[in-house]
Amino acid sequence: MGIEVEISFLDHFKDIEDPRSERNRDYTMSEIRLVTLCAVISGAEGWQDVEDFGKAKIDYLRQFLPYKNGIPSDDTYRRFFRAIDPKEFQELFRSWVESLKSQMQKKVIAIDGKSSRHSFDEGTDMLHMVSAYASEARLVLAQEKVSEKSNEITAIPKLLEWLDLRGTTVTIDAMGCQYDIADQIIQKEGNYIFSLKGNQGTLCEDVTTCLSDSELKTINNISSFKDYDKGHGRLETRQCWVTHDVAWLRERHPHWSSIHSIIRIDSKRETKDKTTYETRYYISSLQETPQKVLGAIRSHWEIENNLHWVLDMSFGEDQSRIRKENAPQVMAIIRHMALNLLQLTKDKMKRQSIKRLRKMAGWDDNILSNILTQKFS
Repeated sequence: MGIEVEISFLDHFKDIEDPRSERNRDYTMSEIRLVTLCAVISGAEGWQDVEDFGKAKIDYLRQFLPYKNGIPSDDTYRRFFRAIDPKEFQELFRSWVESLKSQMQKKVIAIDGKSSRHSFDEGTDMLHMVSAYASEARLVLAQEKVSEKSNEITAIPKLLEWLDLRGTTVTIDAMGCQYDIADQIIQKEGNYIFSLKGNQGTLCEDVTTCLSDSELKTINNISSFKDYDKGHGRLETRQCWVTHDVAWLRERHPHWSSIHSIIRIDSKRETKDKTTYETRYYISSLQETPQKVLGAIRSHWEIENNLHWVLDMSFGEDQSRIRKENAPQVMAIIRHMALNLLQLTKDKMKRQSIKRLRKMAGWDDNILSNILTQKFS
């Protein structure tokens, strides 16, 4: 068991630079990282939680590492994670994810940002991270911190540099709808679907005018697909319209030479009390059927429902008060690591939520060991 844990996690992080002085190394970096990851998997949210978990589970942890000086104090974790290099930690995280399985399902990669609303401190902004999420596998592939006094537009290209996009479709909301980003995706042999809003000026106007109610029936090469989704007391109807007849649009917007389709989605949501309507527009490099396009767009929301929402509701990320120096960013990555391992385990179990699985990991050492040694098969 110890060998498997070393290969799947500890071994990938063994070469990270130790930020501590020689005289302050009563605990190895592997000991600190292992207890922290196990604690976060099992429900820990702060440094005192990590210390308490370690003390309660020291016999279990000694199956893998010696812990000859016992369990570090909460101050030790605090100092260590404030000082560790987050960029190096990010790079090792990406390498670790790729080791899970080199050919993991990555048909749709959703990219979106999330703020940790209580991670700010005096003189610093709250942490905002842009993440890349494999929607089918439900795994975080990589993340990039948005620099202070910047926005997601600058972080997304850095994130894309790390990703293997061959054969994938990258979905991004309107903030990332930039032709430079589109060109980068195409150069890396991927495709894209971008949400389109007013921030793109005349491009948005041209698309919405072309796909307006009065024009839909006049377009010769347009097709549509209607989808129904019923559950939780509501009925949702979505109709997706797609046309690949966009040479005129490329001529009007030469920077957007990669556009090969424009998309309109009409959504109708019916509940017992009210009915709401919404129309959204997209541009894409794909030349696919409306059914496949709608499927990819719906996959984008997996990052909201199965990453951002779970981090807030199950991990308490939005309320975390870890906020000084490098610690918020590094702990955000550790949460991603824990969630990936939990998701891999959940996929092999029936009717199990992430929240419940975290409780079970804290109660049952065998379940925790199973989570730690997860790999893609």
